[in-house]
Amino acid sequence: MTAPGEPSGVWHLWVDTGGTFTDCLARDPQGRMHRAKVLSTGALRARVEAVEGERILRYRASWHLPDGFAEGARISWLDNGAGEREITRCRGSVHRLESHRPLPRLEPGQAFEIRFGEEAPVLAARLVTASPSRRPLPPLELRLASTRGTNALLERRGARTVLFITRGFADLLVIGNQQRPELFALDIRRPPPLYEEVVEVPERLAADGSVLEALDLEALVPAIERLRAAGLSSAAVALVHSYRNPRHEEQLAAYLRTRGFTFVSTSARLAPLIKILPRAETAVVNAYLMPVIDAYLKRVRTGGRVQVMTSAGGLVQADRFQAKDSLLSGPAGGVVGAALSGRECGFERIIAFDMGGTSTDVSRYDGDYEYLFEHRVGDATVAAPALAIETVAAGGGSICWLDDRQLKVGPRSAGAEPGPACYGAGGPLTLTDVNLLLGRLEAERFGIPIEPAAAERAAAELCERLARSGSPPQVRILQGFLDIANERMADAVRRISVRRGYDPRGYALVAFGGAGGQHACAMAELLGIGTVVLPRDAGLLSALGLGAAVVERFAQRQVLAPLAELGDRVGGWLAELARQAAAEVEAEGISPAEIEVRRRIAFLRFVGQETAIEVEIDPAGEESLEDGFLRRYQARYGYRPADRAIEIESLRVVASSRPPRLGVAPALGKKRAARPCGERQAFFAGGWQRVPVFWRHDLVAGEELSGPALVFDEHSSMVVESGWSARVAGRGAVIATRGGKGY
Repeated sequence: MTAPGEPSGVWHLWVDTGGTFTDCLARDPQGRMHRAKVLSTGALRARVEAVEGERILRYRASWHLPDGFAEGARISWLDNGAGEREITRCRGSVHRLESHRPLPRLEPGQAFEIRFGEEAPVLAARLVTASPSRRPLPPLELRLASTRGTNALLERRGARTVLFITRGFADLLVIGNQQRPELFALDIRRPPPLYEEVVEVPERLAADGSVLEALDLEALVPAIERLRAAGLSSAAVALVHSYRNPRHEEQLAAYLRTRGFTFVSTSARLAPLIKILPRAETAVVNAYLMPVIDAYLKRVRTGGRVQVMTSAGGLVQADRFQAKDSLLSGPAGGVVGAALSGRECGFERIIAFDMGGTSTDVSRYDGDYEYLFEHRVGDATVAAPALAIETVAAGGGSICWLDDRQLKVGPRSAGAEPGPACYGAGGPLTLTDVNLLLGRLEAERFGIPIEPAAAERAAAELCERLARSGSPPQVRILQGFLDIANERMADAVRRISVRRGYDPRGYALVAFGGAGGQHACAMAELLGIGTVVLPRDAGLLSALGLGAAVVERFAQRQVLAPLAELGDRVGGWLAELARQAAAEVEAEGISPAEIEVRRRIAFLRFVGQETAIEVEIDPAGEESLEDGFLRRYQARYGYRPADRAIEIESLRVVASSRPPRLGVAPALGKKRAARPCGERQAFFAGGWQRVPVFWRHDLVAGEELSGPALVFDEHSSMVVESGWSARVAGRGAVIATRGGKGY
C-alpha cells in the first residue's frame, strides 16, 4: 500500500456517497490533491447564460468541464416539461454545450442538469481526473463509502429473499423480542419481515452443538424448486445453536448454491454468537441487501482496486465485502476523518458532529473508537461491528413544517431531488433555506445554482398559515426552526455522552459535513462545550476519512463463564483471537510487519444480567478486568453493587494495518487579526446586523476573528456566533472558542 502523501503511478480516490451529495478527494500520481462534490443522483447543475442559435447553450457553473467531457450526456430542465437533449459537443473551456436537436425556449438564469447515466462516484472520478464520459479512466485505486445499502433497507428496495430456519421457528422474526416502540399505542402496525418466504428445515442441534436430528436436504427439494421457479435467488440460513456447530448451515448453503441460489448468507459465519434472533436477522439483512450492494459495486468498478468502508470504520476489498457491514459506511468515514482532524489540532477527546443534507451523525472519540457489536437500522437489528454513531433526522435538507400550529424540523428530507426550495426544483422549505434567508449563507458560494426567491416564497407560504392568529414575524419563526434543529442535534450528543457516563464538556466538537459549521457553535453552547473545530476539508471530511482509514478485522469468542473460574484461559483465548484477526488482515495484502493488534476487549456483566459492559483490557496489566468493569459500571449507573459475581459474556480483538503517521502541524505564526473579504446582513443575537465575511482560503495560520462572523469555502461554511472567537490552526482548521478563551 502507498502511504498518504507518497507519489505513486496511479490515482488514489476517496469517495463518500451520501443521501444528497457525493464527496470526492483524489491524489494524483504527482501527489497533488483534487476535490469534487456532485449530486448523488450522478448529475451536475448549472444555469443558462444565453442560447446561441438553436442548438448551442452557454452556461455558468461552479465546476469546470474539459472540452469533450459531456459529449453523450443529456441535458434536462428543472422547472419545465421541455424533455431532454443529448449533448453532441462540449466546449468546456468556453462554457458551451451543443445539442443534437433544437433547444426549447430558455431564459437566462434558468437551472438545468447534465445527466451522465453513471453512478455518482464514477462521475466524481471523471471530474477529478478530467476523463470524458466516453473514454476510459486512468489507472486508479478507489476507496468507497456509500449509503446505498442503508437506503435500500429503509426504503424496502432489497432483493426477494427466503429464510431457511430450523423447523418450529418459522415465526421467530415476526414474534421478535416483543418490544413495543410506542408503548401506549392501541393500533399496533408492525412492518412486514424483509424476507418474502420462510422454509422450515428438518434438523436440530443441542445447546452444546451435538446433533439431535440430522439435516434432511431431500425434504427441502419441493420448496426449493418452487422458490427458484418464482424467481427467488437470495437466501438466508439461520439454524438453532449453529454458533456452536455451523456444519448444518454450511451443508445447506452449499446445497442451495448448487440449486441456483446466487446469494446465500449463513448466520453462524456472519455472527457466530449466542441468540438465534439477532443471528437470523443479520443473515436476512445480508441476503436482502447483498444483490443491491453487489450490483452497485459492479457499476462503480473502475478497473483498479476497490476497497469499501465498513460500519466499523475499516476497509475491505469489494469482492469480500458483506452487505451487513454497509449500513453505517458513510458516517464511519466521517468519524475517522474527524478523529484525524482533532488529533492534528491537538485534541485527543473529540465529539464528531457530521451534519449533511439528509441527517446528522454524532459519535465520541477518546483516543480510540467506541464500537457497537449489535445495532439497529430502521426495523432491522444487525449483529455486526459498527462505530457507536447516533443519527438524528436533521440535516440541511430536513423539511421545516407545521403540525397543528407546532413548528417541526424533519424527519422528512427533501433529499437530492427535489432538494431544498432554493435549489429551484420545487422543493419544500428546509434548514438550508432557513440559513439562507437569515443571511448565514451566500447563494453565490453554493456549488449548484441557488434561487433565494424560491426559498422566500416557501417561507412566506408557511408563515402565512400562522399570520391569522398574530404569530411572530417571519424572522422569529425561521430562528425558531434553527433552535429546534440545534436542540434535537444536541440531544443526540447527550445520548452518546451524558447517558453513557461521559461529560461532553471535556471534549472538543469537530464539526463537518456541508452544514455542520453552520450550527456547531450554537449547539456547543447547549452542551457546555467550549471548543469547536472546523477542519480544512470540512465539507469533504468523510472522503478524507477514507484516505486515513486502515484495513481492519474483528475476531470474537463467546465465553459465558464466571470470571473467577477462568484463570489464565482468558490470555490464551485473546492470543488465539489476535492471530485470527491478524491473519484476516494479512489476507487483504498487508505485510505482517504493518499489522498491529490494536484493541483487546472483554464484555462483562453481573451474573443474572443480560446487558454487558465493554471493558478495554489493559496490555500492561495495571488494571484487572474486575476493577475495570466496576469502574465503568459506576460511571454509567452511578453506583457499584457489592458481593455480585461477574461473568465474561464474550471477548473481541481488533487487528488492523498501521494508521498513517501524523506529520507535525505547521507553527501557528504570529497572532494577528484576519481581514474580511466583505460584509453581509445577517440575523444574530435577535436582530439583523452587518457581519464580516471571510473566505477560507484567504485565511492563514495564526489569524484571528471574532463573532458574529461567517467563514465560507467551496463546500462548507462556518457561523461564528456572538460571544465566540476563532483562530486559524496550522493545517488550515478554524478553531472557535467560547467566552474569549483563545486556542
